[in-house]
Amino acid sequence: MFSKQQSNQVLGIALQQGSLTSCLMPKIQQLTQNEGIELPQPSCQNTPVILSDFAKAIAALHTDSPLKGQCHLVLNAQQSQIVQVDKPNVPANEIISALKWQIKDLVTISPDNMVVDYFDGPLLSGGKEKINVVCAPLNELKKLVAAINKTDAEVTSIITEEFAFANLLPVQNDACLLVCQQPNEEITLLIVKQGQLYFHRRLRGFSQIAKKSEDELTMTMIDSLALEIQRSSDYFERQLKQAPIRAIKILIPMASESFFARKLAENTHLAVDLLALPDTFEQYKYRAHAAAIGATLLATRLAEKEQWQAQELTHAS
Repeated sequence: MFSKQQSNQVLGIALQQGSLTSCLMPKIQQLTQNEGIELPQPSCQNTPVILSDFAKAIAALHTDSPLKGQCHLVLNAQQSQIVQVDKPNVPANEIISALKWQIKDLVTISPDNMVVDYFDGPLLSGGKEKINVVCAPLNELKKLVAAINKTDAEVTSIITEEFAFANLLPVQNDACLLVCQQPNEEITLLIVKQGQLYFHRRLRGFSQIAKKSEDELTMTMIDSLALEIQRSSDYFERQLKQAPIRAIKILIPMASESFFARKLAENTHLAVDLLALPDTFEQYKYRAHAAAIGATLLATRLAEKEQWQAQELTHAS
């Protein structure tokens, strides 16, 4: 009786340094089922955040532009930590509780205030089984979820930037190395193959890259980034026993993004292209909202991955 009205909208909210970005869009399935019918265009906004009070910023955003639909929340590096550890030798239903104590000395969050989840990593050479543990402070998450649930939206998932960026890439067989960043955030390196996150790394020292001149990019940033890309590619090939990376895509919202891609290609001797946003968004130049946009694509990419896996099983049989 008092449940929220169902909405055909999907909402992505991404937390950033000093701001949050949001993207409200029609569900993909609604677009396909209503061809020829004019549907609401996606709406992306940037909301300032004062003193890291994201809950207050969410309330202000709702006042200016009512939030509704299924909400996917994206945590940045300040709200989440990721560490890779050996998979604990315990029953599946005990892994989460075991991980809290296994990582307590590797992160800055107290086990008593820790929300933990994990995703499996690819098998390392030698058969070592690793998992990637994601943790966030419970008290902060409660504030964020409560703030969103006070609107006409409802939190459906909470993910990190790594998964939001990976969602921007359609499921494909070949591995792709992504270089992604959002305003005032650090650069994230990802290697995605067949819809799976094979490698991720949060770099440091690149948060102000958009303010650099082309000369500064050439003299400092590009060489440093190319070195990190080489290290990541070596790990992917040698430790994970994968074929060499042949394509790099970048998403760095700045005026000299194309110049940066061209120079990076010269340095790495690989094809480097700009990571395209879905057509619906590309025309509006919403690259600074990429994490929020990626969040809205979560269900779409999961469906693509399931379809791809089903096709692989069919071919194998």
